[in-house]
Amino acid sequence: MNAKIRFILAVGVLVLLMTGPFGLTAAIVYADLDAAGRAAFMADMDRWLPIGGLMTVVGLFLGLQLLRALFKQYVQGLMAMAETLRLMLGANRNFRVAPEGPPEVQELARAANDLAQQRDALLDDVEARIAQANASVEEEKNRLAALMSELALGVVVCNLDGRILLYNNRARLQFKALAQGPSAMSGGALIGLGRSIFSMLERAQITHALENIRQRLEKGSAEPVANFITTTRAGQLLRAQMAPVLSNPGEAAEEARITGYVLTIENITKSFEREAQRDQALQSLTDGSRSSLGNLRAAVEMLRDNPDMEGELRERFVGIIDDETARMSARLQQTTSEFADSLKTRWPLEDVLGMDVIAAAQRRIEDKLRLATKSETLDDGLWIRADSFALIQAITFLASRLQDHYDIRELRFRLLAEGQMAFIDLIWSGTTVSSETLYTWELEAMSVGGDTSPLTLRDVAQRHGGEIWYQREKAAHRAFFRFVLPVAATPVTQPGEARPVPHGESRPEYYDFNLFNFSDTRIDLDRKLTEVAYSVFDTETTGLEPSAGDEIIQIGAVRAINGRLLRQEVIDQLIDPRIPLKPEGIPIHGITEDMVRGQPTIDVVLPVFHEFCADTVLVAHNAAFDMRFLQLKEESTGLKFDQPVLDTLLLSAVIHPNQESHKLEAIAARLGINVIGRHTALGDAFVTGEVFLKMIPLLAEMGIHTLRQALEAAEKTYYARVKY
Repeated sequence: MNAKIRFILAVGVLVLLMTGPFGLTAAIVYADLDAAGRAAFMADMDRWLPIGGLMTVVGLFLGLQLLRALFKQYVQGLMAMAETLRLMLGANRNFRVAPEGPPEVQELARAANDLAQQRDALLDDVEARIAQANASVEEEKNRLAALMSELALGVVVCNLDGRILLYNNRARLQFKALAQGPSAMSGGALIGLGRSIFSMLERAQITHALENIRQRLEKGSAEPVANFITTTRAGQLLRAQMAPVLSNPGEAAEEARITGYVLTIENITKSFEREAQRDQALQSLTDGSRSSLGNLRAAVEMLRDNPDMEGELRERFVGIIDDETARMSARLQQTTSEFADSLKTRWPLEDVLGMDVIAAAQRRIEDKLRLATKSETLDDGLWIRADSFALIQAITFLASRLQDHYDIRELRFRLLAEGQMAFIDLIWSGTTVSSETLYTWELEAMSVGGDTSPLTLRDVAQRHGGEIWYQREKAAHRAFFRFVLPVAATPVTQPGEARPVPHGESRPEYYDFNLFNFSDTRIDLDRKLTEVAYSVFDTETTGLEPSAGDEIIQIGAVRAINGRLLRQEVIDQLIDPRIPLKPEGIPIHGITEDMVRGQPTIDVVLPVFHEFCADTVLVAHNAAFDMRFLQLKEESTGLKFDQPVLDTLLLSAVIHPNQESHKLEAIAARLGINVIGRHTALGDAFVTGEVFLKMIPLLAEMGIHTLRQALEAAEKTYYARVKY
């Protein structure tokens, strides 16, 4: 029986207690009188009934006020205290009961807080011991995370349902480069923890490779791996190797049970195209040379067999030999050029920060040559495509030659860009270098101190697809060597060739081995809340009236699975609403007209968000508001968000029905969550996600374990009646 029904019953009892004795007494007296007495009794009643009724009403009103105050202090107050105590026991250890109400309730609150303080001290001791015991395990996990994050090959680990439970940064960037359509706008193909690998690779090919591994395990193979080449939706070629994850790797291979698999992925599109070009060049050279050689052989045989041939006819055959020789020479030159380009692409170049190369070269020159170095103009954001080791060798070699032959005292560096080319300048004052000397240095094998290299300066320049220039600054009496190098493309040079992650950026969490036992996440209302994948989202809008024409100006979303917010798997997108923003809303969300102008429109962004949320339950705070905006776009976009929706506002009313506020800030404060980035779509999504994850165990304490139970409980709350 809830508090409202108990209050109604208490009011009924009060009414009976105040009116019942008078009515019963009047009835007994009336029954005991004769006819004359009854007439006199009724006359007296007519005279005194208004006064008695008024006194009864006043007494009833005062009694109701007293009852209401007592009910609020002793019933509702104690129920609110009980909710707070449950918060201290579960979601927020640091929460404390406010000593409010009558003295007895305040004393109970202080006693509860003292007990909570003692419990926290015991829990802190237990947690310290557990943390100490888990330190070595955590260290191993961090080593694994670091190793997987920095591997040069793309690695993806899946369970048997094809759900991704680990991926490294290289895999993320490879699939980002391969993305097309909505996925490309959202930052890459939808690789993420708990997502299906089959959204990127063919299910049949994965299944076939897994079956081959099973057969090899049954035969006792020592290396049960499978290799295959597959094509992505974007037409790119991937070479993949699959290795099984076994439940008991220490057992014999044929007895171990497969629990998942590891995929190492390499994009071979570019190398395949180069191989095809080389094959085509060789084929062209072979076919063309065969015809030319036949013509040459025929002409030579004719001249040899007819030494007395007339002059005009002889000239014709000599012309044939000359033409065919020139044709073969041109064909050979073209093939050689194509092979040279191919060799350049095979040279191991990577994206490096230009300043890092210069800093390393300066350290090497100062250590090896004891030559002072300084920097002039440096573009600190310039990335170049280079083999940094060979490039530093070349710079150091030039510095050593300048020191040995011209006795320079100082070398200055300059880094700048022009178009798609980057310039690294080595500047010195004093004697100039002749073109013959530079030509000699370019062809000389590089050697500095005891370090030698078979490469020459020209080799390094050519294999970078660049050049080395020599120029003079006559006015300043200076000269410089300029390395001309390619600028790194952004964000990714070729499909699958990713830029490095900048230093200082925290390592993302790309793994969750608890997902080995996480089965298919397709939505089932009878699944436990702990077994469902969620997309927590929020919107910022031009106003609060979706039906009156207000539009979405920002969508933020984050995925949650297995009790974790995946902060690397997000959407954070501004949207051009194509209508003016309301001035009163700008101070709240901080989004201005200039920020949304030129951004993608809702018909472009909504397919991205729809794909991001596929096969997940939507979670939002005051979800009816956000969902109304999405529903109004169904007709124009053809997209329908028909998955279940959980509302943290309604769930808060289920968990804490006696709390006065169910605003997001108030809920976060009760659950001990710091609110950062409020009134930005992604910031609110993060806070809502943290709130929701803390609500799941509180719902379980109330017997609400499944998605269906949570939806039914939310629908019974008063707030569920709010419509937009």
